[in-house]
Amino acid sequence: MSSSTQGSNEPEPTDGLKAFGAAVKSFRKRAGFTQEALAPEIGYSTHFLASIEQGRRFPPPRFVDQCEAALDAFGTLRLMVNQLSRQRGLASWFRRWAQLEQEALNLYTYECRLIPGLLQTEAYARALFSSRVPLLSDQELEEQVAARLERQRLLRERPNTDFSFIIEEYVIRRGGAEATQGLIEHALETTSPRNIQLQIMPLTRGMHPGLDGPIRLLETPDNRWFGYCEGQESGQFVADPKVTSTLQMRYAKLRSQALTPEDSVRLLEQLRGAQ
Repeated sequence: MSSSTQGSNEPEPTDGLKAFGAAVKSFRKRAGFTQEALAPEIGYSTHFLASIEQGRRFPPPRFVDQCEAALDAFGTLRLMVNQLSRQRGLASWFRRWAQLEQEALNLYTYECRLIPGLLQTEAYARALFSSRVPLLSDQELEEQVAARLERQRLLRERPNTDFSFIIEEYVIRRGGAEATQGLIEHALETTSPRNIQLQIMPLTRGMHPGLDGPIRLLETPDNRWFGYCEGQESGQFVADPKVTSTLQMRYAKLRSQALTPEDSVRLLEQLRGAQ
């Protein structure tokens, strides 16, 4: 992991991010805006805008659209962000979803295979990527781990986003006593804010609507819902309202069948004490 990832919540600037930030700054100055004046005009904080201009944040789609409109950027920023979407450390099929995550009003995740990326410890992520077949190079492994940890800033920086996680109990237990202990400690700490809800699907639960695989759902600021389903070597971005409606119904049923958040915490504490 890079030193910047260890010491801050923002990623190491890349040449692409720095070029995009410089372009935003140039268009802002041409339009006669200071950062303090432009930020409320486009609906973002001054700190957020400054981070973009410094190349320390990946620009979400709405930010680009708002800047294009406010700065009359001739479509230049949209063209540049399309190149930026080729992010290192993120699978090509996941990048659109990762962009939408940054502004989601609601973000729901059901997992039956592994700990969701937003809740993984660094040790868990590193072990996961180390076991990939074919093997990743050392550089690729570090890029994957850094990208995963970078995504986790969403939980810290989106206090008004409703995060819901439903995880199968056996996923928590997988990996041995030491790994389980660390995961439980991390999960309890990470999901303590009141906008982050964790529910465990107990081993005692029989059939349920999630058996077809993981489910991810999000709601955008304009109240559109999207889904995402991932397989071995591909991911399916779901925009069809009929399909997202079906996924929402399944997720609602899973919520009703999983342990309550309070009972889930008690189960995790019991598992922690048993290690």
